[in-house]
Parts: sequence; C-alpha cells; structure tokens
Amino acid sequence: MHIHRRLPVLLGSLLATATALGGPAADDLKALKGTVRVDGSSTVFPIMEAVAEEFAKIAPHIKVPVGVSGTGGGFKRFCAGETQISNASRPISPSEVALAAEHKVEFIELPIAYDALSIVVNPKNDWMKQVTIEHLRSIFSSGGAKRWSEIDPTWPDRPMRVFSPGTDSGTFDYFKEAVIGKDGSMRADLSVSEDDNVLVLGVQGDKDAIGFFGLAYFEENKGKLRAVPVVGPEGAPVMPENSTVNDGTYPLSRPLFLYANAKSAATPETAAFVDFTLAKVAGFVDEVGYVALPANLLEAAHATWKARTTGTRFVKDGKKVDGSMMPASK
Repeated sequence: MHIHRRLPVLLGSLLATATALGGPAADDLKALKGTVRVDGSSTVFPIMEAVAEEFAKIAPHIKVPVGVSGTGGGFKRFCAGETQISNASRPISPSEVALAAEHKVEFIELPIAYDALSIVVNPKNDWMKQVTIEHLRSIFSSGGAKRWSEIDPTWPDRPMRVFSPGTDSGTFDYFKEAVIGKDGSMRADLSVSEDDNVLVLGVQGDKDAIGFFGLAYFEENKGKLRAVPVVGPEGAPVMPENSTVNDGTYPLSRPLFLYANAKSAATPETAAFVDFTLAKVAGFVDEVGYVALPANLLEAAHATWKARTTGTRFVKDGKKVDGSMMPASK
C-alpha cells in the first residue's frame, strides 16, 4: 500500500457539477440505470443520505440505498465485494485490508470531512463543566468509576449511566484508541447502540447519563443535550466546533472517509455517484453539522479519485501506520 499521489487540480472544480468533473452529461445521468450499494458508519450516514437524496434528483433511475451497519460492519460487506461504497469514521484496518485482498477487492480511499467526537451529557447535569481525557478514561474503561463522586468528590454521589456506540462502530474504535488506549478495554456495562439516535434518546432521558458520538448528532440535538468541553494539550477546555477542529485544538477530532470499490468505479452509475459526492460534499458536510476539509485535502481527494489510485495511507506492510490528516495545533 502507498500514500496517495497528488495531481494539480483547481479547487473550483470540486464545487462544480458532476458533469464538470468529467462525469456523464445531465441528459445521460437521467438515462442511467443501476444500483450503488452504500453501507457503513452511522457518523457518515447523514452526509451520504443527503448526497443520495440530491443525486436522485439528477439521476432518478440509479438506486442508492444507504445502510448503517457501522464502520466495522460496513467494511465486512465491502471487503467481501457486497457493496460498492463503504462509509467509515476511521481508516481501514490491517485485517480489513487483508480481507479485501483475500476477496480480490481493490479500493480507493477518499477523505470527505472532519468530525469532532462530542462528549454529551443531560442538560440537567450542572456539575461537569469540563472533562479531561483522564476523566473519560476513568468513566469509560473497564474497572472504572461507577459513581460521579468517584471522579470528583464535589460531584453527586449517584451512579452514572454510560452510553456508547456499538463495537462495530468506527466511533467506538476511535474513542477506545484515543481515550482508553490500545491495550485497555471498555467497561462491560455500557449501554450501546449502532444507531446514534438511540444514544441521543438515552442521554436525553437520564440526568446521570454520559455518552459520545459524532458532531452532527450533537448539532442536530443541541436543545436536548449539552456538549462538555474537553481539556486539550494546552490545559484549556475546548468545545467541539468548526474552528477548534480546523486549528487543531480540539483533542478528539478525526477525518471521515468514503471507500470506493475500484472495479465498481469503472461502472457509469458508481462513477457518477462518486463524482457527484466529491463535487458537492463540502456543502453537505456543512449542512449536516460536520467540518469541511481544507482545500489541499479536497484537491488530493479529487486527484486520487480522478487517477483511480488504490490503497490506503494508513496501512503499510500489513501494519497500521500514522497517516494522520488532522491539522496540528497552532
């Protein structure tokens, strides 16, 4: 595997129509038929759902069902050749790369947005003004705190109810690695769901609840939940929002991805859908509450797709490597 090569592309072409990207003309899109199966991350789902709805207006005979099996579940289907596109809230793993190779599935890795993983509590929680990574580790790890007062003696002496995405979720994987550590484990009594809306309802309904999920789900439910600022490397509490992701100060930021089956990319229906996605994704990302990629990463994603460059920057010689796409703290 290799790091994607970059071709010189004007950013303006990303914001043009699918036709300007070299895809079929408008009349041809209306005539195209076929199915583009999409599955994977619940975090990425709002983006791809919005893209699919708009795409249907210009290509009404191409069906684009968007599933929500979680990043891990989506990759299982994708690497077995069952879907054309996999949405992911983390990079593909070495074992998934091996599974794809076993099934002779080559893929194109395309970053499409940034996310700020949001720590949320019930609005009636008036004691947790901010949270450190160490606090989160104590709350979410195996053998960790059971009551709020165990985290801080000034907090209520009541049991916590802890919500988390399911184990097939890329958000779960990212949180575990970033907060618990690769050798640690999450607590066994988590209330889990692959559906982030279920997590929203759980935290909304319990004063002593805490959970986490992608920024878009918090933005959609601001009136029902409260996001807790996370203390960053500089020692100051930082809210999950566009500016703190872009300046690298929010400590739980991550890229979101679309993976396209390289063989399917040769079909007109899949090519047209990915063309449209890359052309319009910045607007959809902003609409649903995530953070748009900077111009250089958008250019690189477009170049990768145009060249049909296969592989991942996150796995080399069968091992995970640091292919970070996040901005450094200023």
